[in-house]
Amino acid sequence: MRHYKKGRKLGTDASHTKAMKKNLVVNLFTNDRIKTTLERAKEIRGDVDQVITWAKRGDVHSRRLAIAKLGNKDLVAEIFAKVEQGMFKDRPGGYSRIMRLGTRRGDSATIVIMELVQEPCIKKVKKEETIKPEKKATSRRAAKKAEKAKDEAIEKESAPAEEDAPAAEEDEVLEAEGSPIEEESAPAEEDAPAAEEEAPAAEEDAPAAEEEAPAEEAPAAEEDAPAAEEAPAAEEDAPAAEEAPAEEDAPAKEAETEE
Repeated sequence: MRHYKKGRKLGTDASHTKAMKKNLVVNLFTNDRIKTTLERAKEIRGDVDQVITWAKRGDVHSRRLAIAKLGNKDLVAEIFAKVEQGMFKDRPGGYSRIMRLGTRRGDSATIVIMELVQEPCIKKVKKEETIKPEKKATSRRAAKKAEKAKDEAIEKESAPAEEDAPAAEEDEVLEAEGSPIEEESAPAEEDAPAAEEEAPAAEEDAPAAEEEAPAEEAPAAEEDAPAAEEAPAAEEDAPAAEEAPAEEDAPAKEAETEE
C-alpha cells in the first residue's frame, strides 16, 4: 500500500525520483527549455508553477522556500528578479508549455519539449461582452422559462386580434340565432303587414270606383246608341235621294229617244 506517497513512480525509488525532479526544474529555469518524457514533464509542472508563485510574492519566507526547493541561491535570485521586472505579472497561471515530439525508438516513450511561457498574457474578451443583450439560458429550466416568456409576449401582442375575432364570431352566432338582428328587423316586418293591410283596403276601394265608373258610362253609351241608330237611317235616306232623280231623268231620256 502506497499511503502518503503521491505522484508517479517514474521507474525509480523515492530518493532518486526527488533528485531527478529537482534537477529537471533547475535545468528548466536555467535554460528556459528542456527535452524529456511526457510523464516527467507532467510531474515537475506543479513544482515550476509553485516556484514562480513564490517569486510573485517576493517576501523572505517565499525566497527561503524556493531555495529549499531548488538548492541554488543564485538561480532563485535570478528568478525573483525577472518576476519583479514583470515577467509573469499579467499571467495568473500556466507558466509552462508542453509540446509533444513523438515516441522514442527504444521504449516507445513519448518525448516532449517543456518550456517557460514568456509571452505577455493577452486577456480574453469576456463572454458576456460578446453575447447579445439577451442572456443565454444556462439550464433547461431557464430555457423553458425564457420560451414561456416569449410565448406570453406573443400571445399578448396577438390578443387584440383574437378579441376582435370572438366579436365577429359572436355576431355570426347572433345572426344565426336571430336575436339582435331579427329584433331590429322585426319592426320592418311589422310594418310590412300594415302595408299589406292597407293594400287590401286600397283594393276594396278599387272595386267601388269600378262600380261607379260603369254607372257613369251607361248613360253615355245609351245616348250614343240612338245616334248610331240614326246614322243608318240617314244612310238609307241618302241613297233614296240619290236614286230618285235618276228615276225621274230616265223617263225624260226615253221620251227624247222616242222622238
